[in-house]
Amino acid sequence: MFELSQIRNYLVFGSNNNKRVETTTMQSNKLRMAIRATAAVAVFGVAGQASAVSFSAGDYDVSVYGYARMNASYDVDSDQALSTRSGSYAGLAGNDNAADGHFGADAVQSRLGFKTVSPEGVSVTVEGDFRPGNLRLRHAFGEYNGVLMGQTWSNFNSFVGNTSTLDFDSLPGLAGLQGRVAQARYTTGPFSVSLEDPQASLIGATALTSAGTPIFDENGDPALNADGDPVFLGRTTASTQKDSMPALTARMEDSAGGLSYSAAVLAHQIGFDDGTNDDSAFGFATFVAAKMALTDMITLQGTLTYTDGANSYLYRSGENFGAASGYVNGNSLETLSGYGGSVGAGLNLGGGRSINIGYGYVEVDWDDAVSDLGAAEVADQSESNQAIMANYQWTPVKNVMMGVEYQFLKRENVDGTDGDANRILFAAQYNF
Repeated sequence: MFELSQIRNYLVFGSNNNKRVETTTMQSNKLRMAIRATAAVAVFGVAGQASAVSFSAGDYDVSVYGYARMNASYDVDSDQALSTRSGSYAGLAGNDNAADGHFGADAVQSRLGFKTVSPEGVSVTVEGDFRPGNLRLRHAFGEYNGVLMGQTWSNFNSFVGNTSTLDFDSLPGLAGLQGRVAQARYTTGPFSVSLEDPQASLIGATALTSAGTPIFDENGDPALNADGDPVFLGRTTASTQKDSMPALTARMEDSAGGLSYSAAVLAHQIGFDDGTNDDSAFGFATFVAAKMALTDMITLQGTLTYTDGANSYLYRSGENFGAASGYVNGNSLETLSGYGGSVGAGLNLGGGRSINIGYGYVEVDWDDAVSDLGAAEVADQSESNQAIMANYQWTPVKNVMMGVEYQFLKRENVDGTDGDANRILFAAQYNF
């Protein structure tokens, strides 16, 4: 299984995965290394192996790694660019009359990370980038003897079946959350389980938009209102959505010969409480992902995901990322289901050059919501998102990657309104 630390060691620190793999032929070794390299490329968005600045501080081993990256985009049709020039599905439906021809560039994907390993074998990683324009925490976690605690990639997540794209947010339908959450995880061999901060949104249940600042009285105790509840300055929109328990995940990820594969399940509880009515439901999600190296040059990969009450884990199924997991119907909570997947191929041309092409599709089932709430309530919700991405990447010198990518994005809403867009991306990345 390619844990984050193992992938990072392979890509950034220039070392091989620590996992022992028994191979019987030289061809099997080559195929397996090709898969690992491609998985690392998909995670970090680079075409070649990077190095790191490593040194010792007392008895600690310390590594500093990262890259500087520029992304540029030209939107042939409506302006669909997010920060990092990633393609957006927001505003895509009904874009026929939108202004076309938009150029933009930024460097906010640039990244900086630190890793330390103590004499006792405790590793700590802290990493950030600058998306959407300020320093943002990506990873902050510690590991020891298979126990990981902190923020990093969700355990309901895999990069095995990903196609390498220049678009930072990549294809719809990739395996799992494709994001980082606070969690406690235990890993033994290819199997890992975790308790994680749950991810969900509900139609008809508001989330707390601002927690505000607590007010204290002259004794330093929390100030209370007439109902005996704490008073907050700047609190807005009382939350009716609630999370009563962490998300539970389990994942198996391994490789055999030229095949790498991953499968995972997730369960969480969604709920609402408006002071008069309350209800909850369990949601679940599952995915499978695989990559096959057909030759030393060609890889094929793909993913499949199904969710029910957990569409936050159906990648790029909503406005841009997760769709709603359920909706409030009177005094009850109903779940929404969805499915998606991706397929892709990579061609290693040698000399640091590669061609990659991928397709992704997701769809959410809104039929019950239309019947219960009425078509107007969910008319502008995304029913399906899809994308085709094809790119050429090359490494003119070690630790430098450049690439160009074509994208076609398409969205269709519940009411049948649709739209599409063509985009061109360019990227240049300098690793250290």
